[in-house]
Amino acid sequence: MPRVLLHSLVFAPDSVSTAHLMTDLALELKRLGHSVTVLTATPHYNIDASALARQPLQRRWVGLLFYSELEGIPVWHVKLPFKGKRIWLRVLDYLRFHTLSLLASLCTVGKQDIVIATSPPLTIGVMSWLLGVRWRAPSIYKVAELYPDLAVRQGIVRNRVAIGLLNRLERFVYRRNSMIVPIAEQFRRTIKERGVPDAKLCMIPDFVDTEFFRPMAKDQAFLNQYGLSDRFIVLYGGNIGVVQDWESVLYAAEQVKDLPISFVLVGDGARRQWLDEEVSKRNLNNIKLLGYVPKEQMPQINANADLCIIPMTKTGIQGGFPSKVYTIMACGKALIASGDPDSEMAWIVKKARCGRVVLPEVPGAFADALKVAYIERATLAGEGESGRIFVQAYSKQAVAGQYAELIKRLVKN
Repeated sequence: MPRVLLHSLVFAPDSVSTAHLMTDLALELKRLGHSVTVLTATPHYNIDASALARQPLQRRWVGLLFYSELEGIPVWHVKLPFKGKRIWLRVLDYLRFHTLSLLASLCTVGKQDIVIATSPPLTIGVMSWLLGVRWRAPSIYKVAELYPDLAVRQGIVRNRVAIGLLNRLERFVYRRNSMIVPIAEQFRRTIKERGVPDAKLCMIPDFVDTEFFRPMAKDQAFLNQYGLSDRFIVLYGGNIGVVQDWESVLYAAEQVKDLPISFVLVGDGARRQWLDEEVSKRNLNNIKLLGYVPKEQMPQINANADLCIIPMTKTGIQGGFPSKVYTIMACGKALIASGDPDSEMAWIVKKARCGRVVLPEVPGAFADALKVAYIERATLAGEGESGRIFVQAYSKQAVAGQYAELIKRLVKN
């Protein structure tokens, strides 16, 4: 079977959604008989002590490189500092990651038959091509987020010269890699419009572990602990960042203060402190912020929800795809999602008949959808069941099989 190198900025024991996805992909490809090696960074997003204990890192190269194993898969970690907020420091971290990754490929990683790299960052697409050249192997660039689109819409990059350079870099990445794998049909259409032929595009969605994320009974001890036993629980679990529409969530909480509805927000991120301050300032006693929770606890946390929410900004839904939509569906929960009518997430929610979709950054629409869901709460269990049935096609086994077929095709050629 082919020797596969997975190249990702995050991987186990880091605990962030992309790390979980790439970790599951590595394990599934190994289960299918591939020889898998991983080139990544040290944990620098969500540090999980228990995950580190299960997968300890061994120091190499005077601390510039570390080594670990995950169920027999060799994992090489380039040393990176904890993720900061200053963009130019992140750029320097990326340069360091890329440089040391190349050195590691020369000195520690044996010959590979194919390279799979995932965005972000966009520059990892250059590295996947270079690593492919190094081993005379085909390279796959997975488009999990559209760059530079997302950075430009967020206002992270404003300089016209810089935007022009990033656009040229994007075209270079698409041109040089053997195959481009967008995770959503919406992304595939956009990339095709930028000159990438159909023969070089293979849409493969992200996936969910439908055995781990599954319907469960509510945890009465949890409900009692937070005073939620007699409340209708609206749950968000994930990153509390800049691409989520928190203004609509706050507005909705204000509009339903007289109803027995509680918002439970689980996670951490760049806007966590701001959100905490806003909740206090507006005296929103119906919002509880629980902070970061390890992945292992999320199926049970989801089980306590009557309704889940995915509040996205216009920028966030156009440049990315929240994989949490799959975990919510796998747990059998109905949801409210913010998305343009032609967005991938809107299509999935409507196709699965598992919830409601509202336009992003329209607080009134979000609040109205929440009120309707509460009034129609007797129907939510059925919507959740419908989502659970639909998401079976997005199981990690099914999606890993698509990658295995693509690998077989490219290596054979």
